[in-house]
Amino acid sequence: MGRRSFRSDSVRAAMPPSIDDWSAWTSRFASFLDDAAAAADAAHDRAHVERVAATARRLARAEGATLEVVLPAAWLHDCVSLPKDAPDRAQAAARAAEAARSFLAEAGYPSAWLAPIAHAIEAHSYSGDVAPETPEARVVQDADRLDALGAVGLARCFLVGGALGNALYAPDDPFCEERPPDDDTYVLDHLYAKLLHLPETMQTEAGRAEAERRAQFLRTYLDRLAEEIGHAGPS
Repeated sequence: MGRRSFRSDSVRAAMPPSIDDWSAWTSRFASFLDDAAAAADAAHDRAHVERVAATARRLARAEGATLEVVLPAAWLHDCVSLPKDAPDRAQAAARAAEAARSFLAEAGYPSAWLAPIAHAIEAHSYSGDVAPETPEARVVQDADRLDALGAVGLARCFLVGGALGNALYAPDDPFCEERPPDDDTYVLDHLYAKLLHLPETMQTEAGRAEAERRAQFLRTYLDRLAEEIGHAGPS
């Protein structure tokens, strides 16, 4: 997908009428996801999508973002999902953006929203290296990253790591105090490689505040784990 710019002022200048019947569109989004069988693992199932959509709606209200872009992008952001260890995983968001755009066009979604929706989907990815250029893209990115934090994020981390056959932690250095994180080998290392750094990547004020709160839960968990395994604890 091309790296074109999506200026929010030009998008709003061409705004079509707002969508009134979200329940009908939500049903269509859900049916499309069922047909696509998009979930590559248990951490990217329908429950994940529904949480991201609900969080995105809250962030959109706080940030003044356009729901006609935010909600389809949130629902369809993982309509193409690849396993964490897939060699082309970084292309998943671009493929999802194209698939979502084609589906929405065929379903009769207002055409003026299609490019901003596709951009929001492509820009949500942590590994895709596409900067979010609109308020809507920033909201969707934050909503997806928030689901990787807190209690649900920790559970998802263990789901993925377990499915990949990774060990829980490195016995000689569980908290990466004297070595770089290796989350291809140890599940707990993923907190140090990525999750604990997510708050600093948040794009919205509301998302940043929630990310800090959820990251604190992860730090509390690490302290408790250190006690239980008889380690001095993370520095």
